[in-house]
Amino acid sequence: MSSRFINPAINAVPPSAIRRFFDIAATMKDAISLGVGEPDFITPFPVRNSAIDSLLDGETQYTANAGILPLREEIARYLSDRFDVSYDPASEVLVTVGASEAIDIALRSLVQPGDEVLIPEPCYISYQACALFAGGVPVAVSTRAEHQFELLAEDLQAKITPRSRVLILSYPSNPTGAVMPDHQLQAIADLAIKHDLFVICDEIYAELCYEGFHQRSIASFPGMRERTMIVSGFSKAFAMTGFRLGYLCAPLEVVKACSRIHQYTIMCASRQSQVAAYHALKQGRESGYAEVQKMRESYDRRRRLMLSAFENLGLDCFEPKGAFYTFPSIKKTGLSSEAFCERLLKEQRVVCVPGNAFGASGEGHIRCCYATATDKLLQAFDRIKVFLSTL
Repeated sequence: MSSRFINPAINAVPPSAIRRFFDIAATMKDAISLGVGEPDFITPFPVRNSAIDSLLDGETQYTANAGILPLREEIARYLSDRFDVSYDPASEVLVTVGASEAIDIALRSLVQPGDEVLIPEPCYISYQACALFAGGVPVAVSTRAEHQFELLAEDLQAKITPRSRVLILSYPSNPTGAVMPDHQLQAIADLAIKHDLFVICDEIYAELCYEGFHQRSIASFPGMRERTMIVSGFSKAFAMTGFRLGYLCAPLEVVKACSRIHQYTIMCASRQSQVAAYHALKQGRESGYAEVQKMRESYDRRRRLMLSAFENLGLDCFEPKGAFYTFPSIKKTGLSSEAFCERLLKEQRVVCVPGNAFGASGEGHIRCCYATATDKLLQAFDRIKVFLSTL
């Protein structure tokens, strides 16, 4: 059988638990999805038009491996203005195919076989898989609703061993919507310095914070820039998921290592996506990020609507201050996360994602995305209410 040719490390990674629910939903005419982590906004017209103009002007060639310099300059300016971290656009910024590629090549650049990768959970589903693909050993560090799903220094300390090499930090969090206040970040920074950890900081949701909260980057803390990589992109705050464009920023030697993998496997990101991203940042800067603010305010209204709905349904729900997810507890129903989501989908045609898809500490919760039209949200909660009445 051809399976004998497959790398066992690949077969050891289970398929995405999320995909199974979407495959079932695809067979249903009127299913309502609270599962897809994608903005329901269309990319602003000027940004789309810039990509069209680039095509019409015949700009169909490769770019530099690192990406077009004007885009890298805008990324560096954006991070400096918005998050108080500075990078040299010529040598410390690498444009990637989404933030996902950045995470993948970062781990492959930093991790040697057997090195431990510390991953706070619940977390984005790709972190563990990418750590395994890199030959690392993923080590889960649980976060809990009673602590606002913040990563506590004492919990991280308990998981650190002589083999610990990389910490993946992702706030605002997918799937919980949690954020990290400055004092907690400082405690994590202290541990990273003490134990010589490198931090991959996934900041894809950094613009989507509510109630006046601003998510500070750990790279801006004293002693952290030289041991931190910022990973981000344009999918969430700029509603550009289909453009598949991200970036990483890090010290020169780390970017060099990542670039080596990038140039041999990807070569460069799409030129049209890079042009569109350049215009998204440039026009955003010139307008005071008006489009981002508009989306943020809309998400905040829906966030409060969803929290109120869960309260009315009698389900406990931690209040998220970032991203566009809620992570309510379904423990009082007596069902596992998977059983709850399977039955909700089959009986009431509402798609949610079981919490254990994001790590074992997510069990007893479900992830619900509020980047969905308000009328759909209201319909979904009517259906959830009927479902809960049957339990």
